[in-house]
Amino acid sequence: MRNLAIADGVLRVGAQTLALADSARIVVVGAGKAGARMAQAAEATLGARVCGGLVSVKEGHIAPTRCIDVREAGHPLPDERSLANGQAILDQLQGLTADDVVLFLLSGGGSALIEALGEGLTLGHLRTLTRELMRAGADIVELNTVRKHISLIKGGQLARRAQPAIICALILSDVVGDDLSAIASGPTAPDPTTFADGLEVLHKRGLAERNKPPRSLRGAESVRAGDVVRYLERGVRGEIPDTPKPGDPIFKRVHNVIVGSNRLALEAMAQEARRLGYAPQIVSDVLTGEAREVGRAIARLIREHARNATQPTCLLWGGETTVTVRGHGIGGRNHELALGAAIELDGVRGVTMLSAATDGGDGSSAAAGAVIDGATSARAQERNLDAERALAHNDADRFFAALGDQVITGPTLTNVNDVVVALMTQNKSE
Repeated sequence: MRNLAIADGVLRVGAQTLALADSARIVVVGAGKAGARMAQAAEATLGARVCGGLVSVKEGHIAPTRCIDVREAGHPLPDERSLANGQAILDQLQGLTADDVVLFLLSGGGSALIEALGEGLTLGHLRTLTRELMRAGADIVELNTVRKHISLIKGGQLARRAQPAIICALILSDVVGDDLSAIASGPTAPDPTTFADGLEVLHKRGLAERNKPPRSLRGAESVRAGDVVRYLERGVRGEIPDTPKPGDPIFKRVHNVIVGSNRLALEAMAQEARRLGYAPQIVSDVLTGEAREVGRAIARLIREHARNATQPTCLLWGGETTVTVRGHGIGGRNHELALGAAIELDGVRGVTMLSAATDGGDGSSAAAGAVIDGATSARAQERNLDAERALAHNDADRFFAALGDQVITGPTLTNVNDVVVALMTQNKSE
């Protein structure tokens, strides 16, 4: 493997080499949608040196392993299995010595798939918090800023619990910009954010004030969310230890290696596009913003390129947009991005665009995303489908299902954000 190898008692993780003592144990733990495949690769590479471990994955993302226990848990909302798996991983880290190695396999979805909560907090708190932040349009960085400050695993705290063992983390990034502290809330990375930052996110998204006491004026769900606010306030007052920060000595024995990312995926796609006869261009790998508006902006750029194209062209974007929930449909950020683009590209010839989630699931949709072209809006009108209405109700999933334009892959057992691909074969538009 490019980032993991062992020979003659020397372990290589990325560019780091570690001489293993004869008594050294290698314990493999992890979480994420790609966890099972990563566990298989670790077992194949390290062989008998692996003495066990546990990896938590999303339902349907299981793959057979020899000695690493692969367990399912809830995603995008954590469930009781997430808490059980998180505690089991912490148990795996007990009793390790300075000679032992923890191989931590991390990929997208890890924030929901393992958890251990601070004193007085329950799954109800976590689920309410996650759901309300997602509905309010919080991005992944904001979501993780709050979650790691109610956690005993995230924000570098797994690294703290694994001491004095050496920690080698192989990380498949699903975060725009590959910020180690944000990928699955950074269990093995220093956390630059604070309890105060978590409170600020709740205020920004309109959740803090409405969820505060008095209890007599709140329903059960609001009381639970209010408990989270009070817990963060305790942290601000210094009553609860904050997450370990950059410069903390515990990170001298931690080696974090990004083994896959959106940028690497886009580069591979560009290479394939070139092989197929297209002139590729990676426009951006830091795509963010409200999905429908990003779709419209991308479409305007595609129109401009289509007018001037002199050869088959492939434009590529990567990143992760957000959706502010306004209706009760089955949305998905890639579906909404594609629908916003379809409206803007109405009548443009010679252009086909795909927006898809690399893990195979777009939010609450079972599809990865959708394909559109300049005739999508016209075909929708023929079937009495209203694109603007579908956007207004966050119902792009059903819109594209009715057209037969969804991309359905099933779980891909990986996750490096979303990709948008635009293919242009001619330069005519109407």
